[in-house]
Amino acid sequence: MHIPDGYLSPQTSAVFTVAMVPMWWQSARRVRRVVKSRYVPLLALGAAFSFVIMMFNVPIPDGTTAHAVGGGLIAILLGPWAGCVAVSIALLIQALFFGDGGVLVFPANAFNMAVVLPFVAYGVYRLLSRNAALTSRRRIVAGAVGAYVGLNAAALAAAVEFGLQPDLFHRADGMPLYAPFHLAQTIPAMMLAHLVVAGVVEAILTAGVVAYLQRANVPLLRINAPDVPLTDAEVRRRPVSPVKAGLATLVIFAVVSPLGLLAPGGAFGEDAPEDLDLAKYHLSAVPTGLAKYTDFWGHTLLPGYGNGGAWQYILSAVVGMAVIAALVAALAWGLRRLRGGEVEARDLDEPERVADGQETLSK
Repeated sequence: MHIPDGYLSPQTSAVFTVAMVPMWWQSARRVRRVVKSRYVPLLALGAAFSFVIMMFNVPIPDGTTAHAVGGGLIAILLGPWAGCVAVSIALLIQALFFGDGGVLVFPANAFNMAVVLPFVAYGVYRLLSRNAALTSRRRIVAGAVGAYVGLNAAALAAAVEFGLQPDLFHRADGMPLYAPFHLAQTIPAMMLAHLVVAGVVEAILTAGVVAYLQRANVPLLRINAPDVPLTDAEVRRRPVSPVKAGLATLVIFAVVSPLGLLAPGGAFGEDAPEDLDLAKYHLSAVPTGLAKYTDFWGHTLLPGYGNGGAWQYILSAVVGMAVIAALVAALAWGLRRLRGGEVEARDLDEPERVADGQETLSK
């Protein structure tokens, strides 16, 4: 789902930039509750989790691969605005340091995975869970369905962006200038991968974490749902520290991240120009715009996460998580300095009342 540079026209990228700037600005405003409180580590963990989980490529029957994003889970725990910030940070680090997704098209990738995914996932989750108790199985199902629908909505958005390029931007003879895929090709290819495989992975991942937190740390589920009823039996349990558990999970994911290399092939629409099957798409040559912009950003630290080496893949995961932590800390510091210490009610996705066990969140 990571669109590389050259596959979207500069005009398309400009449109998404104009659309995303106010979204990022509003997201920064709305997460002031997070960055001015003990929840900063959770935002950093969310961004790092999204970064690492996107390194795990899952094989698709057509020979390509796809991956989960984790944006729905972050939205459920911290709110969709925090999900937008966390996933945007992960995507930015992937583009700048590892060449996973383009820099020019970063706003488009952010729109798909940091806006469409978390907001759709959160909306479906809220619709299905309604006022069910935080420990209800209904919330597990709602989280799974929300994550599944959110990821597929993001995939559909990317498919449409790809598929419109040949019709909107082409030479006089009809040859495409950028992505050569038409809607009849992009929608089936993208939706097969995400409806059948990646969406299922996203759903299982989200449901598993929600189910675990229902047993181990219900107050963490209550950060973004303070008015939801909570069963007495769960309140009396000793919560597990989310920061410690999250760090342990990230370490495990980083160590096993080379498993993502086992999936053969690449994701649809992410081929380098030299790997593009010209005959398959009835092309006589690589589209000129694609060839021109594909190497726009040539300053990646570890291109392709080290180009296939297991230890380089692990190093990429560690470096990415470290940079994300530093960036989130810098963002939190900057917003505190810019906005002052007060948190206004309008900045919150929900009223900030995390009762019964809130103190455990800082452990």
